[in-house]
Amino acid sequence: MRRIQMFVLLTTLLLMMTPLALIAEETMTQKPFGRTKYGATIEKITLTNTNGVKAEFLTRGATFCAISVPDREGEMADVLLGFDHVAGYESKGNQYFGCIVGRVCNRIAKGKFTLDGKDYQLYINNPPNHLHGGNGNSLDKAIWKADEVKTDGGVSVKFSYHSPDAEENYPGNLLIEVTYTLTNKNEVRIEYFATTDQATPVSLTNHAYFNLAGAGSKTVLDHVLTLNADHYTPTDETVIPTGEIAPVKGTPLDFTTPRVIGERIDKLTETASLGYDHNFVLNRKGEGLEQAARLKDPQSGRVLTVYTDQPGIQFYSGNFLFGQKGKQGKEYAHRSAVCLETQHYPDSVNKPDWSSIILRPGKEYRHVCVYAFSVE
Repeated sequence: MRRIQMFVLLTTLLLMMTPLALIAEETMTQKPFGRTKYGATIEKITLTNTNGVKAEFLTRGATFCAISVPDREGEMADVLLGFDHVAGYESKGNQYFGCIVGRVCNRIAKGKFTLDGKDYQLYINNPPNHLHGGNGNSLDKAIWKADEVKTDGGVSVKFSYHSPDAEENYPGNLLIEVTYTLTNKNEVRIEYFATTDQATPVSLTNHAYFNLAGAGSKTVLDHVLTLNADHYTPTDETVIPTGEIAPVKGTPLDFTTPRVIGERIDKLTETASLGYDHNFVLNRKGEGLEQAARLKDPQSGRVLTVYTDQPGIQFYSGNFLFGQKGKQGKEYAHRSAVCLETQHYPDSVNKPDWSSIILRPGKEYRHVCVYAFSVE
């Protein structure tokens, strides 16, 4: 009897001395998040890794809505902008927070393109251009199906959606899958997959807004950014690429070495981009995953490293954030978060000299992006 009591005591002491991160389990849970104004139920999926890190996702827009990661002292903070309720995501305050955007992310000039001799006119929702897939039925507003999938080294959820022919005036039935994996290295791996029955342009991305000091912190201009890009795509007065690929050297867009975001942003405030809202041409060596960006909050020590197999990354400095109320009633102030969106170059569908974004029957669209969190 005494041996049993001693065993129980030692076990209890061991558990008390063991960090929770060492005894956490990989889990996926799903529960209702609320209803849309049309009565549809939105589900929230929570992934937990063996470190106790949790990442949350919504079936509306296949949205990456929260992730809490530790600082150098072990203090956890949610570093993603979002809302606590469906109404927030349906409001004008939702500026594509964490959602999947497409069929074509970013801008298409005047919403027009020609494919196989046929002209297409898309919805103009960012006058005079088409932005992030359209208006009423774009992917960021769609309700996706969520399924748990088995992966090695983490826990995953796969979102799937059928975008019917002529949705937002895009041709073809497009079947899309987006798989999020929370790894035990505190990475969120995003894998995109799509097939079509007609030729159609496809370039998907995730529009997560990050503040590594914690969502709702007053600014992101004190963060330090590095971009693996010697060139960028200059734009016209409507933020459409001109077709030129220009060097960043000698401009406020040079992040080839670590630079504080707010250091030179005022030089861009009076331009059409209103700050940083530029596509950078990544220095790629091959076709696999390569580092695209590194973002650090010096105060907390949190670091976000972005890897991708795509040719470009859009760096956006939250220039249109206006103080809308987000999670826990926190205000999302002007330039209080950044987006780092891996992608094909904007308006590629109208730039024949750039890599094609046309997906044809029998072919597959694939794209991988990894958001890796660490501290230093």
